Amino acid sequence: MDPIAFRPATELARMIRSRRISSRELLEIYLTRIETFDKQINAVVTLDPEAARRQALLADEKQARGESLGPLHGVPMTIKDGFETAGLRTTSGAPMYKDHVPRENAVAVQRLADAGAVIMGKTNVPLFCADSQSYNAIFGTTNNPWDLSRTPGGSSGGAVAALAGGLTGLELGSDIAGSIRLPAAWAGVYGHKPSYGIVPFRGHIPPPPGILSEADLSVAGPLGRSAGDLKLALKILAGPDAAQSAAWKLVLPPPRAKRLKDYRVAAWLEDAAMPVDRDVADCLAKAVDALRQAGVRVDEHARPAIAAPDALRTFHQLLTPVIATGFPKEVMEALRQMAQNQDDQSDLGRFARDALLTHREWLSANARRHAHRRLWAEFFRDYDILLCPAGSVAAIAHDQSGTQIDRRITVNGQQQPYGLLIAWAGIFTYVYLPATCAPVGRTPGNLPVGIQIVGPHLEDRTTIDFAERLSRVTGGFTPPPGY
Repeated sequence: MDPIAFRPATELARMIRSRRISSRELLEIYLTRIETFDKQINAVVTLDPEAARRQALLADEKQARGESLGPLHGVPMTIKDGFETAGLRTTSGAPMYKDHVPRENAVAVQRLADAGAVIMGKTNVPLFCADSQSYNAIFGTTNNPWDLSRTPGGSSGGAVAALAGGLTGLELGSDIAGSIRLPAAWAGVYGHKPSYGIVPFRGHIPPPPGILSEADLSVAGPLGRSAGDLKLALKILAGPDAAQSAAWKLVLPPPRAKRLKDYRVAAWLEDAAMPVDRDVADCLAKAVDALRQAGVRVDEHARPAIAAPDALRTFHQLLTPVIATGFPKEVMEALRQMAQNQDDQSDLGRFARDALLTHREWLSANARRHAHRRLWAEFFRDYDILLCPAGSVAAIAHDQSGTQIDRRITVNGQQQPYGLLIAWAGIFTYVYLPATCAPVGRTPGNLPVGIQIVGPHLEDRTTIDFAERLSRVTGGFTPPPGY
């Protein structure tokens, strides 16, 4: 194991600033590791070493002159293949985009580049970033470094696998239904889903290249090997886009507490509507016990005034039309036929009806969303943090059979719908809340478990700060064996 490759991006940036290592030296470490280890992980799917070497050389030349490119000066990183990256193939896992090389960066990518990051390649995703696993017809399957027979999750699966395997310094993910949080939990790294709208999403695929509007629910956010990395990256990423910056600036509130034991914490670790596997639940319970031993008061009975089934139903009604926007005509026609049977209460039947919501029906779901947002605001008057599972299970074995509606997962020996994988993430997505995923331990089978730290709308700094303080109690990122 090369310890430098596994250090947080914040530390790598300090090492470059203090000239303990050059950007070129650090880049070569990562390129060598990609060559050595990525054959088995398959996380980095597009790489441009020569362009990266030119960026790193420029960073070192400026460093020698005492000039700074920004807080990520010279730090090599990869970018999830859903974000357009100038001069680098960007496919979103779709064969129709296998030769797509953008001329411009996505807004979030440009902000990282402007902060001095050396962008060296792209990481794998599922088709159109729409699965809880990461595989596609162009690049194949990404494996979890903790167990190659399992997935690192999706859609930011390549991103977290690269971080866990020590192949990159930092990553940029996207999340509409847990695509940052579930992979972070399954690979044992940190991820942050920002409050909706604070990081520009333009330049992500989907929607198709060139679309200027931003879809509901979707966010861009950082992934790293420490909460400090999330804090630094969010500071770089957050803020209005060019069209809005003339009128407003974003100033996120400071963390709600200055000491871990001053946080008012609630824990919602299990729910009948979203069953959690015992191995995961036990690990989360141990993290809560560790917090109590550190002097933190944790209320395990507090709940928002929203039943989980109501939250899930509203989430799916808002999510499904976004997903269905890119479906071909023949698929939409098949769904239209299914939707005519109002008595069909199967998962597919409900999906068909949700995909074809009228604008009036969508407005009704949106009104419920905002009513739920008010209830969450009331909840966070009494609590600063809500701890929840990031997902119901640890990393699952690869399963590329049938459709996602057909697939099943096993929770406590019982078969459950594959869609349960996004439930614990989805109930916070549609109400725009920030959520940080932090590693808190491993199952008896040595698979990572992450906890979801949810906070009030626009108080992203609170959830990240809590994750940073939590790491001092439960431990933080640990490299998988063999890397």
